[in-house]
Amino acid sequence: MPFTTQAQQAVFETKSMTPETALTAARAALAHCGKAGYQVSVAVVDRSGTLQVLLRDRFAGPHTVQIATDKAWTAASFKIPTAVVARETLPGTPLSGLRNQPRVVAVAGGLPIEASGSLLGAIGVSGAPGGEADDACAAAGIKAIAEAIEF
Repeated sequence: MPFTTQAQQAVFETKSMTPETALTAARAALAHCGKAGYQVSVAVVDRSGTLQVLLRDRFAGPHTVQIATDKAWTAASFKIPTAVVARETLPGTPLSGLRNQPRVVAVAGGLPIEASGSLLGAIGVSGAPGGEADDACAAAGIKAIAEAIEF
């Protein structure tokens, strides 16, 4: 049986969120947290983890800016929610050393933004009381753009 190979393409296309779409997601996440009484920061990054949008509620702690950004970066980098990163990198697990890497935030509140199986970016929220509340706000941001990003 002869061995055949298929030529790979020299270039490929990726989909990206517009700044307006990223801003819509961030605003929706901030509003969701605000309705619950939480003062947070929300960051949206592109597929490579580069910051697209950052919103900080006026009373959110100054630390929330960097944490939200790094939660979004972590979710985009690993292509999984940061709650999963937290679980998979617990002390004593084979991946525990990842927690020591710069920018890796192993706490819930960062979610990848995907459409039709493609990673478009991620959203991170920091400042709500606990990772589950941060996750809920991030999910509200994704829900607000879900219809617009499907292709």
